[in-house]
Amino acid sequence: MARKRDYYEVLGVGRGASADDVKKAYRKLALQFHPDRNPDNREAEESFKEASEAYQVLSDPDRRAQYDQFGHAAFEQGAGFGGFDFNAGFAEDLFADIFGDFFGTRRGRGRARRGEHLRYDLEIDFEEAITGTEKVVKVPRVAECENCEGRGTKDGEPRATCPACNGSGQTRFQQSFFTIAKTCGQCGGQGTIIRNPCGDCGGAGTVQKTAALNIKVPAGVDTGSRLKLRGEGEAGQGGGPAGDLYVVIGVREHPLFVRDGQHIVCDMPITFPEAAIGAEIEVPTLNGKVKMKVPTGTQSGTVFRLRGKGAPDLRGYGHGDQLVRIIVEVPRKLTARQRELLEEFARDTRKEVNPLSKGFLDKVKEMFG
Repeated sequence: MARKRDYYEVLGVGRGASADDVKKAYRKLALQFHPDRNPDNREAEESFKEASEAYQVLSDPDRRAQYDQFGHAAFEQGAGFGGFDFNAGFAEDLFADIFGDFFGTRRGRGRARRGEHLRYDLEIDFEEAITGTEKVVKVPRVAECENCEGRGTKDGEPRATCPACNGSGQTRFQQSFFTIAKTCGQCGGQGTIIRNPCGDCGGAGTVQKTAALNIKVPAGVDTGSRLKLRGEGEAGQGGGPAGDLYVVIGVREHPLFVRDGQHIVCDMPITFPEAAIGAEIEVPTLNGKVKMKVPTGTQSGTVFRLRGKGAPDLRGYGHGDQLVRIIVEVPRKLTARQRELLEEFARDTRKEVNPLSKGFLDKVKEMFG
């Protein structure tokens, strides 16, 4: 049977190494030999297990004291170390503390946590949605305490090592052959405590504030469009990144125009004579009035297209069109002269062929004989 190497030799530290030195040495080895970084490498896997076994012992003050006195024999009749001892809470130490740094954020054990995302509903005018705009909004949110810069301590004082867990974030106790680990109740798993909390935030590291933010709304947004402002959500904890702010757009109704994707629809009323004999009319657009020709015999409901007069595409691919829907108005009240002229017109039209009327009457005759 191969002789086990000395745990201090495995980690490359002296017997008088501090807890921080042991942790730093293990971090370096764990990142170097972790199986995820060395797939199908048996030698690296064995080195990783050996370093993990050494760290389990030397990171625990009680076990380290036993090892210093009795060496490997102190554990030959105990829980044993055939690899990872997950019952001892080692998995949490490994992935939350060590590899949290590797992936750029300290996870687990109450340390670095990303701030919450926020939503803000912003209502704008129809014209602003088409042309784009800028708005200053006030967003209540949890922000990093400026007085202590998020540390939670008074006058920049560093956090103290938790005396209950000696900085490990966990307390352990032996039950029969098993070692049970649980989150430290005094520090909440952080491994540190605040002796003199900041007067502004009470040690939380964050305070409630209202931030004034300048929101740039791009041209072409519509109701339901969502803008993402990175890092403008609530502050993170323990040095974690801030969350994001999502601005959800709502567009007020316009008295003349209706949005249909990139197109803008407008109902345009004209008189019966204009529809019958044709006319040139002025049509309102978002860029002012334009002239449009109405051909002779235009029917109510006919749609004309003004190209390029619609909403811009958010990705910059041109503009939609304005769709002008003709509504032929029938006068509700007539003067005596108007009635006389219309009656004369009605008598004359009975002698002419009106395609729509004739087609409708022909269909009625086919149905009823």
